[in-house]
Amino acid sequence: MSQTTFDEEDLFGEAAAEMRSEVESHLAGARAALPPADAIWDVEAENTLGVLNSLRSALDTGDAAESLRQAKKQYVMGERADAFEDADDLEDEIDELEELIEDVEAAHEDVGDLAGTLPGLRSALQDAAGGEETGEDESQEE
Repeated sequence: MSQTTFDEEDLFGEAAAEMRSEVESHLAGARAALPPADAIWDVEAENTLGVLNSLRSALDTGDAAESLRQAKKQYVMGERADAFEDADDLEDEIDELEELIEDVEAAHEDVGDLAGTLPGLRSALQDAAGGEETGEDESQEE
Protein backbone atom coordinates (compact mmCIF):
# COMPACT_ATOMS: atom_id res chain seq x y z
CA MET A 1 0.00 0.00 0.00
CA SER A 2 1.42 3.34 -1.00
CA GLN A 3 1.73 6.12 1.49
CA THR A 4 -0.69 8.96 0.86
CA THR A 5 0.59 12.39 1.69
CA PHE A 6 -1.74 14.83 3.40
CA ASP A 7 0.62 17.77 3.28
CA GLU A 8 -1.52 20.90 3.03
CA GLU A 9 0.72 22.45 0.38
CA ASP A 10 0.45 19.35 -1.83
CA LEU A 11 -3.31 19.16 -1.35
CA PHE A 12 -3.71 22.85 -2.14
CA GLY A 13 -1.61 22.43 -5.29
CA GLU A 14 -3.75 19.51 -6.42
CA ALA A 15 -6.95 21.43 -5.71
CA ALA A 16 -5.67 24.45 -7.63
CA ALA A 17 -4.77 22.28 -10.62
CA GLU A 18 -8.21 20.66 -10.53
CA MET A 19 -9.89 24.06 -10.31
CA ARG A 20 -7.92 25.39 -13.27
CA SER A 21 -8.79 22.25 -15.24
CA GLU A 22 -12.45 22.75 -14.42
CA VAL A 23 -12.36 26.39 -15.58
CA GLU A 24 -10.68 25.32 -18.83
CA SER A 25 -13.25 22.56 -19.32
CA HIS A 26 -16.17 24.97 -18.89
CA LEU A 27 -14.55 27.44 -21.28
CA ALA A 28 -14.15 24.68 -23.86
CA GLY A 29 -17.82 23.81 -23.36
CA ALA A 30 -18.82 27.43 -23.90
CA ARG A 31 -16.80 27.61 -27.12
CA ALA A 32 -18.30 24.33 -28.33
CA ALA A 33 -21.85 25.58 -27.67
CA LEU A 34 -21.40 28.67 -29.84
CA PRO A 35 -22.84 28.49 -33.34
CA PRO A 36 -20.36 27.58 -36.08
CA ALA A 37 -19.36 30.51 -38.30
CA ASP A 38 -20.72 28.82 -41.43
CA ALA A 39 -24.14 28.37 -39.80
CA ILE A 40 -24.67 32.12 -39.68
CA TRP A 41 -23.12 32.79 -43.06
CA ASP A 42 -24.65 30.07 -45.24
CA VAL A 43 -28.43 30.08 -44.97
CA GLU A 44 -30.91 28.94 -47.56
CA ALA A 45 -34.48 30.12 -47.82
CA GLU A 46 -37.12 31.08 -50.34
CA ASN A 47 -37.43 34.69 -49.16
CA THR A 48 -36.10 37.30 -46.78
CA LEU A 49 -38.26 36.20 -43.86
CA GLY A 50 -37.04 32.64 -44.28
CA VAL A 51 -33.43 33.85 -44.32
CA LEU A 52 -33.99 35.86 -41.14
CA ASN A 53 -35.66 32.95 -39.37
CA SER A 54 -32.79 30.65 -40.37
CA LEU A 55 -30.26 33.21 -39.21
CA ARG A 56 -32.06 33.71 -35.90
CA SER A 57 -31.97 29.95 -35.30
CA ALA A 58 -28.29 29.82 -36.26
CA LEU A 59 -27.49 32.59 -33.77
CA ASP A 60 -28.75 30.56 -30.81
CA THR A 61 -25.91 30.33 -28.27
CA GLY A 62 -27.34 27.21 -26.63
CA ASP A 63 -25.56 26.42 -23.38
CA ALA A 64 -22.61 28.74 -24.02
CA ALA A 65 -23.71 31.33 -21.46
CA GLU A 66 -24.26 28.71 -18.75
CA SER A 67 -20.89 27.09 -19.44
CA LEU A 68 -19.23 30.51 -19.25
CA ARG A 69 -21.04 31.21 -15.98
CA GLN A 70 -19.69 27.97 -14.51
CA ALA A 71 -16.18 28.85 -15.70
CA LYS A 72 -16.44 32.29 -14.10
CA LYS A 73 -17.64 30.82 -10.79
CA GLN A 74 -14.68 28.47 -10.64
CA TYR A 75 -12.32 31.23 -11.71
CA VAL A 76 -13.58 33.63 -9.04
CA MET A 77 -13.25 30.94 -6.38
CA GLY A 78 -9.69 30.20 -7.50
CA GLU A 79 -8.74 33.87 -7.62
CA ARG A 80 -10.14 34.63 -4.18
CA ALA A 81 -8.36 31.60 -2.76
CA ASP A 82 -5.20 32.76 -4.52
CA ALA A 83 -5.04 29.27 -6.01
CA PHE A 84 -3.74 30.23 -9.44
CA GLU A 85 -0.10 31.11 -9.92
CA ASP A 86 -0.83 32.79 -13.24
CA ALA A 87 -4.43 33.15 -14.30
CA ASP A 88 -4.14 36.02 -16.78
CA ASP A 89 -4.78 33.63 -19.68
CA LEU A 90 -7.97 32.38 -18.04
CA GLU A 91 -9.18 35.89 -17.32
CA ASP A 92 -8.48 36.96 -20.92
CA GLU A 93 -10.29 33.94 -22.33
CA ILE A 94 -13.29 34.52 -20.06
CA ASP A 95 -13.47 38.18 -21.12
CA GLU A 96 -13.21 37.31 -24.82
CA LEU A 97 -15.89 34.62 -24.62
CA GLU A 98 -18.18 36.86 -22.60
CA GLU A 99 -17.92 39.61 -25.22
CA LEU A 100 -18.47 37.14 -28.07
CA ILE A 101 -21.54 35.61 -26.44
CA GLU A 102 -22.97 39.09 -25.81
CA ASP A 103 -22.40 40.00 -29.48
CA VAL A 104 -24.07 36.81 -30.73
CA GLU A 105 -27.01 37.28 -28.36
CA ALA A 106 -27.41 40.92 -29.48
CA ALA A 107 -27.36 39.84 -33.15
CA HIS A 108 -29.95 37.14 -32.34
CA GLU A 109 -32.20 39.77 -30.80
CA ASP A 110 -31.69 42.21 -33.72
CA VAL A 111 -32.53 39.53 -36.28
CA GLY A 112 -35.60 38.55 -34.26
CA ASP A 113 -36.77 42.16 -34.17
CA LEU A 114 -36.29 42.52 -37.92
CA ALA A 115 -38.04 39.23 -38.66
CA GLY A 116 -40.96 40.41 -36.53
CA THR A 117 -41.14 43.72 -38.40
CA LEU A 118 -40.99 42.50 -42.00
CA PRO A 119 -44.44 40.87 -42.37
CA GLY A 120 -46.20 44.02 -41.14
CA LEU A 121 -44.00 46.22 -43.29
CA ARG A 122 -44.72 44.09 -46.35
CA SER A 123 -48.44 44.26 -45.65
CA ALA A 124 -48.31 48.05 -45.21
CA LEU A 125 -46.40 48.44 -48.47
CA GLN A 126 -48.96 46.27 -50.27
CA ASP A 127 -51.78 48.37 -48.81
CA ALA A 128 -50.00 51.57 -49.85
CA ALA A 129 -49.70 50.25 -53.41
CA GLY A 130 -53.46 49.79 -53.50
CA GLY A 131 -53.40 46.09 -52.82
CA GLU A 132 -51.73 45.34 -56.13
CA GLU A 133 -50.18 41.94 -56.60
CA THR A 134 -46.45 41.99 -56.09
CA GLY A 135 -45.84 39.24 -58.59
CA GLU A 136 -44.76 36.84 -55.86
CA ASP A 137 -46.45 33.61 -54.93
CA GLU A 138 -48.21 34.32 -51.60
CA SER A 139 -47.39 30.82 -50.38
CA GLN A 140 -43.68 31.70 -50.15
CA GLU A 141 -43.99 34.13 -47.24
CA GLU A 142 -42.20 31.88 -44.75
